[in-house]
Amino acid sequence: MKSRFVSMASHEFRTPLSTILSSASLIERYVDPGTEEKRQKHVDKIKSSISNLTAILNDFLSVSKLEEGKVELYKEEIYLNEMLLDIIDEMSAITKEGQKISLIFDNNRYCLYSDKKIFKNILINLLSNAIKYSEAGSKVELVVEEKNDGILLKVCDEGIGIPEQEQKHMFERFFRATNVTNIQGTGLGLNIVKKYVDMLEGSISFTSKSGEGTTVSIRLPNDKP
Repeated sequence: MKSRFVSMASHEFRTPLSTILSSASLIERYVDPGTEEKRQKHVDKIKSSISNLTAILNDFLSVSKLEEGKVELYKEEIYLNEMLLDIIDEMSAITKEGQKISLIFDNNRYCLYSDKKIFKNILINLLSNAIKYSEAGSKVELVVEEKNDGILLKVCDEGIGIPEQEQKHMFERFFRATNVTNIQGTGLGLNIVKKYVDMLEGSISFTSKSGEGTTVSIRLPNDKP
């Protein structure tokens, strides 16, 4: 895995590092009044590139910890509606122009007994994918349904989807669909999500159509003590 990561990282790091270097150099030119907009444009590029690099490193560290058995469960009460709104607010900072994340959940008092950190990591990963693989102005929905033994979460997007013949590889490590072209990523995200869901004794499935979007569904138990 480490040799595969080194090969992938050497490729994925090159573009954001080049962007950071060129934007940092260009910022020096925009010091006169009236150039604030151009300067801010390059600052935003630097921030975005750093975010991409951080995501790559976080994915690799998460996989390493999971495979080495270093991730422990700590279950506690989670006031679900409040946490979901906080996550959506956090993720709104990386949405594309005109993109909106909507929460569809009709119980603002629901309490889930689960691991807060792992639960948040799952949702951030899924919402990041929905944003990344969808166009500006598109809609992302987070749908929550109560079930007898827990909850059903759905993250729905209107993005590029996954080609049908490749869907069997969806949760494999380092898998990236052939239609992602120039969109950056490690191919580790959904593999990590699957491992986290297994730790929480839940299940994960998806439906996807190329060019129309993807819906990832997660069922999680609510094992209140």
